[in-house]
Amino acid sequence: MANRLSKIYTRTGDEGNTSLGDGTRSSKESIRIEAIGTIDELNSFIGILLTENLEIKIRQKLENIQHDLFDLGGDLSIPGRISMSKTQITKLEDNIDQYNLTIPALKEFILPGGSRAAALCHVSRTVCRRAERCVVRLSRTETVASFAIKYLNRLSDFLFVLCRILNHQQGFKDVLWQPGKNR
Repeated sequence: MANRLSKIYTRTGDEGNTSLGDGTRSSKESIRIEAIGTIDELNSFIGILLTENLEIKIRQKLENIQHDLFDLGGDLSIPGRISMSKTQITKLEDNIDQYNLTIPALKEFILPGGSRAAALCHVSRTVCRRAERCVVRLSRTETVASFAIKYLNRLSDFLFVLCRILNHQQGFKDVLWQPGKNR
């Protein structure tokens, strides 16, 4: 890896193309590159969330998710590569189930907000949904591992529940949507 990253600029992308992990060239405006970039953006927003004062278990979960997202980006960068597994999806589902036991059941839609950490988590959640849409769009024309879409779908669910957990831990109530409030 050190040799691969020793030269940061190569000028090979100056014409609007880039190399995938398998060496093939792709337009930087391709849906594959958009999906990879959106997953990278999601990973960066989770990195921002990690700058907040979070309990160690949440921090560890988010750091593990960052590694998963790098794996997922690698899978998309090398068509046919599959490094994701059902285990990663099951972990997210288990975390969702455990966290949901500790917070009140939802009866209303909630607005993004509350604590700063929850608001950052909401941004991560929405970027995750966009990444999922990109990967779904890619899967309509190219082969994509089924775990990719499932993982992103479950991750957005996990991030939604985590937003609520972060608000709960920091003493904030969910911001309930009030339909027609400003009519």
